[in-house]
Amino acid sequence: MEIISRITTQKKHKHRYNIFLKQGEDEAYGFSVDEDILIKFHLHKGMELDDQTKQTLIQKDALHKTYTLALHFLSFRMRSKKEIAEYLSKKEVDIEEINVVVQRLEDEGLLDDREFAIAFVRTRMNTTSKGPMLIKRELMEKGVRADIADEALTHYPFELQVEKASKLVDKKLTASRNKSFQQQIIALKQNLMQKGFSGNVLEIVMEDVQEQKDEDAEWDAIVLQGEKIVRKFAKKASGSELKYKVKGSLYQKGFKMDEIERFLETIDQE
Repeated sequence: MEIISRITTQKKHKHRYNIFLKQGEDEAYGFSVDEDILIKFHLHKGMELDDQTKQTLIQKDALHKTYTLALHFLSFRMRSKKEIAEYLSKKEVDIEEINVVVQRLEDEGLLDDREFAIAFVRTRMNTTSKGPMLIKRELMEKGVRADIADEALTHYPFELQVEKASKLVDKKLTASRNKSFQQQIIALKQNLMQKGFSGNVLEIVMEDVQEQKDEDAEWDAIVLQGEKIVRKFAKKASGSELKYKVKGSLYQKGFKMDEIERFLETIDQE
């Protein structure tokens, strides 16, 4: 049995207290506790502590430190349960303590994967051009269950998905005017799928793109690409061989055969 000889406030942490214990005529530092534990266990000078109580106080204090650490991490933004667990694990907290703290945070309503998922979807929806499937993948990487992620994604309106996808398409079309329309369509579809948009969104957006096809821009593109190809092969081929190589290259780039034949006629005229 040990006796508390003195309790002092820590200089750098005013809500933590050092507990000193008697050792014969002298005293020695025993352990430290948070103010909440000091009050809960009514710790005071002259109080007797057996080994079990002492270990309980130390364990309770360690748990309180972990809880405070988790609260600090949560203070910056909402987190998933997995994020909290991984953060505490990196701080070398035992898995048993992590489980206790995570459960306490859930019980207190401070940790809720469903609320986290909804907030995450709304943030991504308002600040990025990502589609729902990509956002779902991010949520699942953060430990959110698939059914909870799907439920949260109902807060991402289909109309807004189409709007965002359309803006991406307009931006990409402007930057790829020198490619064939077919190449642009393929690249646009790939980009939208990579961004996480569904087939239904792609179908609507691509219909609009087809209606926007600019024949003059397509001709400008085939002339630009065709002249590059001619310069590439002109030193090693001529006549029908050159035309064959140019035709094959332009076809691979997605240009239609009637447009290619029209371009090849311009070569004959030179």
